[in-house]
Amino acid sequence: MSVKSRRVHACAWCGREVADSGMGRRRRYCRQSCRQRAYEHRSAVKGTSIPEDAIVLSSEEASALIDRTFEVRCAAEDVATAVTEGADADELARLCADLVSRAKDAERLR
Repeated sequence: MSVKSRRVHACAWCGREVADSGMGRRRRYCRQSCRQRAYEHRSAVKGTSIPEDAIVLSSEEASALIDRTFEVRCAAEDVATAVTEGADADELARLCADLVSRAKDAERLR
């Protein structure tokens, strides 16, 4: 009998990681507050021309998303530079870990 590994997916509201419990329906939200915000959003767009699955960001949230995306690009450029300059494995591992961390953070929409 094999043991199932826990699958991880992104919260439908904020993008944080949500681990499946392995039983029942897969959770869509990482916490109750995200579930509530999603409900409020669906209620707010009901009866408008805005699609229910549209993601509406404030200018502050959009600016933060742009900043996080820029950080990912800079981290990727750091990795590329280190490879070109012949960095050792430890340095590359550190830079790659930083890149992955920034990419995960950039996935958050809010």
